[in-house]
Amino acid sequence: MDKEVSNKRGLLSLSPLLVFLLAYFALSLLAGDFYAVPITVAFLIACGFSLLTMPGLAVGKRFQVLVEGAGRPGLMTMIWIFILAGAFASTAKQAGAIDSTVSMAVRVLPSGMILCGVFLAACFISLSVGTSVGTIAALTPIAGGMAQQAGYGLPLMVAIVVGGAFFGDNLSFISDTTIMATKTQGCGLRDKFRSNVRIAVPAAMLCIVLYLFIGNSQAASHAPVGGAQVNYLLVIPYIYILLAALCGMDVMLVLATGTLMSGILGMSLGRFDLYGWFHAMNDGVMGMGELIVVTMLAGGLVESMRRTGGITYAMRCLSRHISGARGAELCIAALVVFTDICTANNTIAILTVGPIAREISARFHVDPRRAASILDTFSCFAQGLIPYGAQMLIAAGLARVSPLQIMPYLYYPYILGAVALLYIIIQRHEKEDSIAASVGTGMCVHGQSDR
Repeated sequence: MDKEVSNKRGLLSLSPLLVFLLAYFALSLLAGDFYAVPITVAFLIACGFSLLTMPGLAVGKRFQVLVEGAGRPGLMTMIWIFILAGAFASTAKQAGAIDSTVSMAVRVLPSGMILCGVFLAACFISLSVGTSVGTIAALTPIAGGMAQQAGYGLPLMVAIVVGGAFFGDNLSFISDTTIMATKTQGCGLRDKFRSNVRIAVPAAMLCIVLYLFIGNSQAASHAPVGGAQVNYLLVIPYIYILLAALCGMDVMLVLATGTLMSGILGMSLGRFDLYGWFHAMNDGVMGMGELIVVTMLAGGLVESMRRTGGITYAMRCLSRHISGARGAELCIAALVVFTDICTANNTIAILTVGPIAREISARFHVDPRRAASILDTFSCFAQGLIPYGAQMLIAAGLARVSPLQIMPYLYYPYILGAVALLYIIIQRHEKEDSIAASVGTGMCVHGQSDR
């Protein structure tokens, strides 16, 4: 594909994304009901339209582009996580593990601290394990049960888990987004962390204050209702899930062994027999069906725009008019946000924009640490803007709610985006340069030593 995509061609290449937004948001708003247009149908319409944007290819080849996008290894890995998360959540629920864990948590936490406690737990776990998806898969069923027993809205509780998961994924040393951002910008993990803390921690503290205010203002009307009797044996699967994740075990292995443990405990305690366990796993996997279909359709749509040069065209347009370091940083932020909206994957967005961001940084003298921090932070912010990102989809799938019901309560990514924007506009570059001198420029050259 020619790198110099014409304006007409570039706009045509990006038009499938516009068709999706119109089919999903505009028609839903017109109907006054966000369930009026299923997200799978909106993606199907957009994918069908994308076939018209690939002239010069035979019809079979055009479908092949969608197939290749839907079958990318990264997407297949995500789908396996969805399958295993569904099997674990359903098995744990049928065994009574979720009820026992929720009842224990509700009894331990004061009613005014429940929201804050869930957020801090999600922050700590995701910071330790470096994966937002794994954190959401582990905590969403618990948060859903706590919402029911404590009387809070389910979308609010799920949004708190997602927000906390974003916090850790953004800051963790072992997060794929952190590693990708530092690699593409040529700086060390610790350097990027120090720069990132100035954005993420203030945003998290504002969220904690907000959750404390909401929790305490509603504590009387949302007092815990007691909950089920706690069987501490049934809490073991969730303790195992959290400890195994904190120890760095692969998320798929964690979910698979957690499912096995929940199944054995459920059979031992007479909650179900072997065939009942099989049916529980089947129910959980089948409950993820829409999520899996949406993921594959989104992958196909993104691939069609990539093949026709739409993403390249958009990046060229956004980076065309830059003046000064601040303008360069705003351009990097805009590039990664747009690419994340198109790809629905923050790691892919950073990988795509990273080389361009490094060129912009070198030309306009932007500190590599700042560039890496901006890439990671704004890709995290963008994930909170879209209802079809992996984190939002798995949370919605496990909680059985619409992503659009979760988004109004997703405070952390929105606050993070506002703080990051202020960081770019207000932060003095001279001050950061003096800090860089004290830390030593060698950290940016030998970034691999931090891993």
